[in-house]
Amino acid sequence: MRIQLAALKVAASATLAVGLSACSMGNMFAPGPADSTLSTASPTQAELSAVNALPAIATECPPIKVRQGAQALFNYGNGRKGNARDLNYQAVIDQESRNCVVSNGLITVKMGVTGRVLLGPAGNQTNVTVPVRFVVERDDVALFSQKYEIPVSITPPAQSNDFVKVVENVGIPYTGGENIVIWVGFDG
Repeated sequence: MRIQLAALKVAASATLAVGLSACSMGNMFAPGPADSTLSTASPTQAELSAVNALPAIATECPPIKVRQGAQALFNYGNGRKGNARDLNYQAVIDQESRNCVVSNGLITVKMGVTGRVLLGPAGNQTNVTVPVRFVVERDDVALFSQKYEIPVSITPPAQSNDFVKVVENVGIPYTGGENIVIWVGFDG
């Protein structure tokens, strides 16, 4: 046991020595001034640097999920809902994504979705509008909810086309410990 403890102390001392020696090496990959010295920033310089610093990227960006039952949208003709032969078109969500930045207790979210509209057996539409809703919930309470009508053009002889919707600058106050979820899905 004593031998293991002594070996750990030696390893820790060696690691610390290597780390400290690296601090005094400077930048060995880029040449600097011949008489380069370390200096300490003045309080004014430090304050200005803090103000101009880029915001930190959130380490725990809320997950984005497709709401159950809202991952596909079906449009039927002749009032025959559920009859495959009367399907005009179907829209599906293929992928969802988000990106977050944290600054001053605020999570700023950029979220998006990609999907596809496919014509069915009864479909001959060249323009379709799909309703997509984004919701941000904190502890099951909606902080943001917005429906977007996304136009999709289908140029014959094509039978499908993709769509993309990106929503930017959605601010979420963050205090820590909350359960925040971003939901997306068809709203129609």
